[in-house]
Amino acid sequence: MTDHVTSHEGYAKLSQMAFGYATSQILYAAVRLCVLEGLAAGARPVEELARALGCDPGALRRLLRALVVLGVAEEDGAGGFALAELGRPLLAVHPLSIRSSVLLLGDPATWGAWGALTHGVRTGEAAFDHVHGRPLFDHLARHPGLSEIFNTAMREGAEQIAPEVPKAYDFGGARTVVDIGGGNGTVLAAILSAAPGARGILFDTAEGAAGAAGTFRRAGVADRCSIETGDFFQGVPEGDVLVVKGVLHDWDDERCATLLRGCRASIAPGGRLLVLEPVLPPRLDTPEASGVVMSDIAMLVYTGGRERGGDEFRYLFAASGFHLAGVTPPLAGSAIRILVADPV
Repeated sequence: MTDHVTSHEGYAKLSQMAFGYATSQILYAAVRLCVLEGLAAGARPVEELARALGCDPGALRRLLRALVVLGVAEEDGAGGFALAELGRPLLAVHPLSIRSSVLLLGDPATWGAWGALTHGVRTGEAAFDHVHGRPLFDHLARHPGLSEIFNTAMREGAEQIAPEVPKAYDFGGARTVVDIGGGNGTVLAAILSAAPGARGILFDTAEGAAGAAGTFRRAGVADRCSIETGDFFQGVPEGDVLVVKGVLHDWDDERCATLLRGCRASIAPGGRLLVLEPVLPPRLDTPEASGVVMSDIAMLVYTGGRERGGDEFRYLFAASGFHLAGVTPPLAGSAIRILVADPV
């Protein structure tokens, strides 16, 4: 009896995994068609919602039923549908919104790259490059709409951990904090808000830094922060605290070493490098392993980069003129840690 139950439970679990892409596309369709916004104010009949959204009523009803099964929507008992509490982070106005992340994952360009994962495993090359004939960031530069979604998705992720960064590391003595590849400035704004004596420099491409001025203005730190654009592989601005978040896992060791050597050349005497990245745990049966491992596979698909363990970071730092001085616990329940490195 036990073997029979276990067998059926295993089958159900594997089946759910195999159809995971279908779940992702159901959420993508609901977000892309603004179905959730249509339900946010309360229950609505399918026909009314279909007219408002320009959808086929029968097909929309089928999508809504799927959303109910997933727990994202709920029936009202009178033939209408409403947004469930679980679905509210799929709205742009939610403080923990993942709307743009869903749009990014479900976009044909990014979703299609996952179909070439077998190519990536066979060759070690980024699946995205194989499918589209160019690297992800080159593709984003040619597609402004997708680039905007990408940047917003990155902001959504940064907003979850930004308040935790100055709690995990004391920026009280910092003079100039340089956020390298800092996107729209969410993390740097949080740091400067906690360190009123510091100034900041956000350094990214023009596309990546879009929206940063507004972030600094809303945070009240615009008078202490400047925005510089350029290629971080060619060098970075000078400062006594250099922050590199979510960048190294996009690249191979050679490119990472190039970036880190540029940091070593620009860091002020007595300064520190802070790298914010997931860290692969020594064992896979730890709570954080799942998120880091899945992110590692995503890097194989999208960029050809990878997540790294502690020893791999030590090697990178040593090869670039730094010594790993410490590693914080994961931030805000995420897999991201702060790796603190001193120049040698």
